[in-house]
Amino acid sequence: MNIVDSCGWLEYLADGNNAEFFAPPLQNVEQLLVPTICIYEVFKVVERQRGEDAALQAVALLRQAREIVLTSELALYAAKLSNEYHLPMADAVIYAAARRHRAVLWTQDNHFAQLDDVQYIEK
Repeated sequence: MNIVDSCGWLEYLADGNNAEFFAPPLQNVEQLLVPTICIYEVFKVVERQRGEDAALQAVALLRQAREIVLTSELALYAAKLSNEYHLPMADAVIYAAARRHRAVLWTQDNHFAQLDDVQYIEK
């Protein structure tokens, strides 16, 4: 299973320099999980940059994967990981979702660079 961090989705959608790095997990929808916080972050950025229609189209791509909802159990686990690894809230939720589902986290966010089960590429 794979989770692509919000920054990876945005890089892929914008066809950025690291888009090819994120293509394999994003194109394997059967093995792809999407935390709801990623839906929030991607919609927010795309709407601000390109408008609501483009943001809704982006979210439609994310929603092809299996959505991981932020439950109270996952929130508590994320809080523990945030304390342990000094992660911001959204990053902790994404990492907690990856750990709980034994998924590899794909990212270009350096908060994750040294953590277990992370595929990291420098931005």
